[in-house]
Amino acid sequence: MSENKKKEKTELTFEEALDKLEEIVAKIEEGELSLNDCLAEYEKGIKLAAFCAAELKAAKAKVEKLQKENDGTVKAVESEISASGSEE
Repeated sequence: MSENKKKEKTELTFEEALDKLEEIVAKIEEGELSLNDCLAEYEKGIKLAAFCAAELKAAKAKVEKLQKENDGTVKAVESEISASGSEE
């Protein structure tokens, strides 16, 4: 299998990462994991949260760029979506 095909299969979408993060939070909140398992899940969650934050930042930058191009101005256009995903 080529490197590109391997990369495509292992790369998560934002939505998949968010779903996995929600599953991890639910597991940890249940309180039935051992300390080591809880720490392992927490580490996975931190990595997924960082991935989601980076994806949101990239999407925000793309929207702002598209707004600038369509608007015809060179001023920065602030997004109404914060890093948490909710509207400000």
